[in-house]
Amino acid sequence: MSSIEFYDRFHQMSKLLHSFAYNLTKNVEDSKDLFQETAFRALTNRDKFRPDTNFKAWLFTIMKNIFINNYRKKMKANTIMDSTDNMYYINSGSVVVSNSAGSNIMMKELEKMISKLDDGIRIPFLLHYQGYKYQEIAEQLELPLGTVKSRIFFARKELKDVIQKRYSNIDNLKRMRG
Repeated sequence: MSSIEFYDRFHQMSKLLHSFAYNLTKNVEDSKDLFQETAFRALTNRDKFRPDTNFKAWLFTIMKNIFINNYRKKMKANTIMDSTDNMYYINSGSVVVSNSAGSNIMMKELEKMISKLDDGIRIPFLLHYQGYKYQEIAEQLELPLGTVKSRIFFARKELKDVIQKRYSNIDNLKRMRG
């Protein structure tokens, strides 16, 4: 199927896709975002569409999968794990003043550690950290999927080693003083 035929068929389906997106999200703005994400994915993966198959079903499946993945991400982000012994702490209503200085310092240290990684593993790692999927990173960097996964794995491993070396010295000092 030529690019022009693909775009024409996609354009013919756009009203149906907008309606389906709204039915899934029940929100005008979210449905527009879902439609755009579907359009992007369909256009970037048009080479994966087999010409003698159902184009409408292919598009609807892409949209449904994007919606499900986004829904799962939202649910995962909203999950609160309570490891306290009783629920009193959650409902205590006491005023809590947060101090994020410690976490800000740790993030700056972590960013320095990441910046010292080799570009070959640092760039895929940062893209993954920013939320890109392995396949999207592979396409963007024009690398095989397995290579991207390996580089992210090696970046994690190297960061873990650097962190363990840096903070194991602190633990040893605390034990010697204690």
